[in-house]
Amino acid sequence: MAEIQDPENTIIIELKDGPVVIALLPDVAPLHSQRMKDLARAGKYDNVAFHRVIDGFMAQTGDVENANMEAGWNPRRAGTGGSDLPDLPAEFSGVPHDRGTLGAARSSNPNSANSQFFINFKDNHFLNREYTVYGRVISGMEHVDRIQRGEPPASPDRMITVRVAADV
Repeated sequence: MAEIQDPENTIIIELKDGPVVIALLPDVAPLHSQRMKDLARAGKYDNVAFHRVIDGFMAQTGDVENANMEAGWNPRRAGTGGSDLPDLPAEFSGVPHDRGTLGAARSSNPNSANSQFFINFKDNHFLNREYTVYGRVISGMEHVDRIQRGEPPASPDRMITVRVAADV
């Protein structure tokens, strides 16, 4: 596992193959970074499926309303929900959508991000300044690369637990 520089702004996602460590970017996207910490601390991301995983593009998860595989799992609705918190305004920046970056998933409305996010499998610069980047995988990308593909996957992988490193 990578050396964690800022535990308060580091997320650890436990996947079936091992931990994924994400350095949040609170200086770039403070609202999105705080939202991820709040939902992680509330346990909302635990057991949430990767409901949209496109080979050569990204893995999307975070629908805490419809994609918790232990409570409220609805494969037909997975990817349509968010959390009980209000949507977030866009925090676009010059940080590129490189391999391993975390982007805020949203509808066509730029200010509709809530709880869903995606991890880029490759550089996806066509998303730059269109979707908020608020984190970067610093270790465990090999585990992300092994997430089951599909829209939705036939047998989706899930985030087993999601924690703020300062709390572990």
